[in-house]
Amino acid sequence: MASAPSPSLGAYYPPPAFAFAVAVVPAGGSQQTAIDAQFQEISGIDPHIDIEEYVEGGVNGYVHSLPGVTKHSNLVLKRGYVTQASSLAQWAEQTVGTTLGTAIQTQVITVSLLDPTQQPQVVWTLQNAWPVKWEVGQLDASKNEVLTETLEIAYTTVTRTMGASS
Repeated sequence: MASAPSPSLGAYYPPPAFAFAVAVVPAGGSQQTAIDAQFQEISGIDPHIDIEEYVEGGVNGYVHSLPGVTKHSNLVLKRGYVTQASSLAQWAEQTVGTTLGTAIQTQVITVSLLDPTQQPQVVWTLQNAWPVKWEVGQLDASKNEVLTETLEIAYTTVTRTMGASS
């Protein structure tokens, strides 16, 4: 027989995945525009540790699992195609649109999960981020869809901090 939850624990409701914000903290000090904070979809916040297996001689009952290198996918930002001035598009163009004649400009990106009052519940901070792919969606005269662009960004580390509303 299951017992009723303790009243002191309170009810917990998982947050919705549709309320989020993105901020690019430029290293050079240029200002982020409002259009560069609006995205349709974000993926790639998935750090994991590779496991190295070690077989010990004479022990056949199991294999030692040892922690390896921490890895993650690239961050993928998807939005409706922007036809006006965009510091994010300019940053991507300086990397993936050139021959790398100048140094890559890394930046810090934050992704915030927002509560109903638009306050951050969780903030993921991605360090040393830089664009590696910039893709324009398919142009198709037989469809009535919004043109999208996808920006794929490599980063070195991600940290998670809880917001004030958590």
